[in-house]
Amino acid sequence: MTDVNNVQIDQPRPSIGRFELLRELFGTILFGIAVFTLVQLAIPQSKVQGHSMDTTLDEGQRLLISRVNYLFGDPQRGDIVVFNSPSPLEENEPALIKRVVGLPGEVVELRDHVVYINGQALDEPYITEECTSYSCENNRWELGPNEYFVMGDNRNNSRDSRVFGPVNRHMMIGEAIFRLWPLQTIGMLQAGHE
Repeated sequence: MTDVNNVQIDQPRPSIGRFELLRELFGTILFGIAVFTLVQLAIPQSKVQGHSMDTTLDEGQRLLISRVNYLFGDPQRGDIVVFNSPSPLEENEPALIKRVVGLPGEVVELRDHVVYINGQALDEPYITEECTSYSCENNRWELGPNEYFVMGDNRNNSRDSRVFGPVNRHMMIGEAIFRLWPLQTIGMLQAGHE
């Protein structure tokens, strides 16, 4: 109601026609699809398959992966990364999930079941089981530009850079940042940074 010279005049509310309602509904649905697509591109999900990251990650857990982290920065030692295998065992092999151990330009060595980076023993608090002689044979890798050495936290049950060599930066999909499922394990993932 509008008050003009103390006279109240009833003004009818504008009605929304069917066409406008359908157009509004269609626009809202398209907006929802666009937002969902952008979120999926920027923050895809990944499912943990296998036991190579036990006890940090368990088989069947679902993770949110950040592609954005590596658009504006490089992987760091301790990051849990999702990447395409440099030597897949099968066609359409799912992405792998491992931890970054060695960075470009470094020398990674396995000596007496211990990982050394440029001659210094690496502190790895996320490891809960000592690596066996069979799984951690003495070896040495010199990483080139854009090469990362990745290993599973469950060293005795992991196919990683010890088998397929360093992973090139362009093969990395993103960093695992959040445990989404199951609900009792929901929460941020802690990277093992120095």
